[in-house]
Amino acid sequence: MPKTITFPCLQVRLVPTGQVVANEYNPNRVAKPELDLLADSIEADGVTMPIVVYHDKEADQYIVVDGFHRYLLLRDRYQCPEVPVTVIDKPIDQRMASTIRHNRARGKHQVDLMGELVKALAAQGWREDDIAKHLGMTYEEVLRLKQVVGVAKAIKYKDYGRAWEAVE
Repeated sequence: MPKTITFPCLQVRLVPTGQVVANEYNPNRVAKPELDLLADSIEADGVTMPIVVYHDKEADQYIVVDGFHRYLLLRDRYQCPEVPVTVIDKPIDQRMASTIRHNRARGKHQVDLMGELVKALAAQGWREDDIAKHLGMTYEEVLRLKQVVGVAKAIKYKDYGRAWEAVE
């Protein structure tokens, strides 16, 4: 018998930014380069995912379950008066588990797969600095990934400066 799946994502609504608050248990932290990449994503694509929240009716607050960094950017950097939310109605222990599931489900990028993506972008004519900028990486990370996937040919004709010169 198939399991019943709900679709709270279809019930997105805009709520006043001031009514949204952080939860007290999320261990996820985002470094500035990744936060800037998230901002780039919002600017390039718009807000494609609502913030998952629990509505505390007594306090009339929306407590973030997932999407805190999207919320912070929308509130602080873009000063949006409203933010899109999807409400889930679960007790605190289930919300805590949900936060961790959302964080972990995003996973970590595997080096080989990122290397293949870098290789494909380079094959499309992207320069290393453009790849770095648009993927939230350093120039050196892009070069290392190119080497990991064996694309020495792609950097074969790269002009290199001398790091040092021998003095006789």
